[in-house]
This record gives sequence, structure tokens and C-alpha cells, in this order.
Amino acid sequence: MTRTNRVRMDCAQVPEILAGAGGFEPPHGGIKGRIWKFDRSKINQLVGRPLQTLPLNSAPCGTQSRKSPAQTVRMSMEDQHDHVQEKNGQPWNKGKLIGPKPPLRPKHVWSIRTKLQALGRTRDLAIFNLAIDSKLRGCDVVALKVEDVAPHGYALERATVRQRKTGRSVRFELSEQTRQAVEDYLRAANKKPGNFLFSAQPGSRRFMSTRQYARLVARWVTMIGLDPTLYGTHSLRRTKATLIYRRTGNLRAVQLLLGHTKIESTVRYLGVEVDDALAIAEQVDV
Repeated sequence: MTRTNRVRMDCAQVPEILAGAGGFEPPHGGIKGRIWKFDRSKINQLVGRPLQTLPLNSAPCGTQSRKSPAQTVRMSMEDQHDHVQEKNGQPWNKGKLIGPKPPLRPKHVWSIRTKLQALGRTRDLAIFNLAIDSKLRGCDVVALKVEDVAPHGYALERATVRQRKTGRSVRFELSEQTRQAVEDYLRAANKKPGNFLFSAQPGSRRFMSTRQYARLVARWVTMIGLDPTLYGTHSLRRTKATLIYRRTGNLRAVQLLLGHTKIESTVRYLGVEVDDALAIAEQVDV
């Protein structure tokens, strides 16, 4: 019997089927709550007409469908999403770009640095330079502590941070301009070892949230005339890693700098295959 021909019968129909089939007795315990599966063609031959059947995923007769708490929560979230979509009349991602954010170009990096220096935003300049050099995820940038980059009052040339996502340690370098920006910020904010490097608010013991960090990035790219919907916190993480790969072609080095466990993750993260294919295509003239 193929699966397409198997149907589930309501308990009220079972006696009719049994009588037509020659008076088979139901199993011990009666027919309530049991699922009866028959061949659809045999049913039609026995009864002489098509019977109304239940879908294969319906609940047994005499019982109610029970849902796990996870299914209940998932269904409530889906219902809420459908309600919002119907209320607004459009899907949640309409007009939004979904996918990886592109890296910044060197001219964009220098433009943002120049703007922040001219405006005297020492904290923003320290965050920006540190995010570019460290190649850390946003959640790791905002959770940095003073001792991670400047344990003795001055910025280190190389630092080590444990990633929150993977739990693996990753090392990164701090350029001279990044070290200078960090030291200027430490003096201006009077930060001491044990404090979070970037606080949520002045005097706060909590570190900056990733939402705050994302809003800062959107503000920076807007200052130089870029579309904030095209760039995000991962744009800063990708910037230096992409430049290193394009200049050296060393995927293993980029993998270590990004803290990826598999080199396949680095390939997907940088979009290496797409970039290489486009570069080859540009060199072919027809």
C-alpha cells in the first residue's frame, strides 16, 4: 500500500467499513482514540461511494491535538507576525537589504577618521580604529575591557581576546594611530583597568550595547555620504580582512585573524569565490 493511498478514517466511519469488509472486530479497547488506515480503493469498492476522510496529520478521533510549549510559542510568534504584516499591509523585510554587508574602502576609512578627528570625538575615533584593526565582531568590540588593550595605561601593539561566540582566543594588532586614539580616549574618559573600555553611558558600569554600536556605525557612514542600510558593524570587521586577502591571497592568515574554525567559513565570509570569478571575468575581453 503506497503512502498516497493510505487515509485516516473518523471513528464514526469505522463500523461502516467493518460491516462492509465482512464484520471484522475492532481490537481490544474499542475504536475510540485509534487511527484506522485503509486502502482508499478498497474503501470505495466496499462502501460504493467515496468516504469523507481526515488528513494524515489530523488527531485521533475522540482526542484533541496537543502541542508542546515550544510549538505554542512558535505559533503565537507566527500569529503575531501575521498580525503585524496584515496591519501594516507589507512584509517586515520590504525595502530592506538582507545579506552580508560589504567592507569599507580605504578612502571611506580615511574619510571617517578625518571627520571624527575634526569633530573631536575621541571615543568614536577609538571605537572605529579599534574595530578596524581588531576585526572583532560587534559583541566583542563593545565588551572589551581596559586591561585587554591597555593593562598598564598605554595601548599594546598586540592584544588577545576570547571571542564570545566561539569561546576561542584571537589575537590582533593595533596600529600606531589606533594606539594613539585609544590612549587619548583613556585619558579623556579616565578609564582604569577593570572598567569596560566603552561604557553605555558616562559613569556607567555596563558596557555599550550592540544596538548602540550599530547606531554609531550608521551615523559614521552617513557622515561621509554612504547609505546606512548598505553598511553595518560587520563592514568594519570585514574591511581589513578583505584588504589582506586581496593583497596577499593568504586565506589561512585571514582565517586566523578572524578567528574562524574552518577555512570554508572564511571563504564564505569574504565572498572569495564571487570576487575571484568577477576578477577573471573582467580580464576577458570579447
